[in-house]
Amino acid sequence: MSDLTTVTEGLRFPEGPIALPDGSVVLVEIAAGRLTRVYPDGSKRVVAETGGGPNGAAIGPDGRCYVCNNGGFRWHERDGKLLPGLVADDYQGGWIEAVDLESGAVEVLYRECEGVRLNGPNDIVFDGHGGFWFTDHGKVYRRSRDRGVVYYAKADGSMIKQAIFPMEGPNGIGLSPDDDWLYVAESPTGRVWAYQLAGPGEIQPMKGPVPWERGKLLVGLGGYALLDSLAVDAAGNVCVADIPHGGVTVISPEGEVVARVPTPDPFTTNICFGGPELRTAFITLSSTGRLVSMEWPRPGLPLHYLNR
Repeated sequence: MSDLTTVTEGLRFPEGPIALPDGSVVLVEIAAGRLTRVYPDGSKRVVAETGGGPNGAAIGPDGRCYVCNNGGFRWHERDGKLLPGLVADDYQGGWIEAVDLESGAVEVLYRECEGVRLNGPNDIVFDGHGGFWFTDHGKVYRRSRDRGVVYYAKADGSMIKQAIFPMEGPNGIGLSPDDDWLYVAESPTGRVWAYQLAGPGEIQPMKGPVPWERGKLLVGLGGYALLDSLAVDAAGNVCVADIPHGGVTVISPEGEVVARVPTPDPFTTNICFGGPELRTAFITLSSTGRLVSMEWPRPGLPLHYLNR
């Protein structure tokens, strides 16, 4: 693999990168509460000021950028690194919003599901039916934490449903190349789960060793593994940001660890694919505020409404 190239720096805890066809990358700056566009020469333009804590992002069928907003954190500077802490003082829940990339107009689509508040929406992926799956990581308080959820919703704001509950800090989410499997990374457990899909927003019931599990364990990394967001490559491998190891862990569809790609920031949080043949990986080094790129040995999986 090639060395990392710094695309830009000076970002305020970047996450949720999306590589656009023109070579630019749209990403969130969680600590700044904004959506930003980064150009190939490293220059930046603020697309929208969302407030709260914009987190995962994806392009929807209408061309807008759909953002999981976690509602915000308290922030801490430590040894030159910017780190998230407990909930923000002005926290009032999380939400899902859609941003027009040209005008910067922001529309809030969902703040709750059947009367239950969204606590900390984190990551998002669109399927081929025009709907999207997203994780709600929840919030961590001084003496307690929320139970995590995976939701499914329509892009027009007309429907949201709970699909998987409970989970332990669900974070990254992605779909297999055939859209038949949903992958979800749990941060505190260091596990990636696989759920067989029966249709839009529908999980296929599976018989596991215990009655409350609806999916199967793809991998449990063991030891101290704090997983963040993920992307799937064209071969179906799950490429998940692995915070303690400071890099990206690549997991095959059979659950084998294919590779560990190191990076110089322990808070490596997201990866996406772009460039010619989707062979360039864009990676967010969040605590040091950088977006970097590198050649990837396999092409990324084309995303619905973006690369196809």
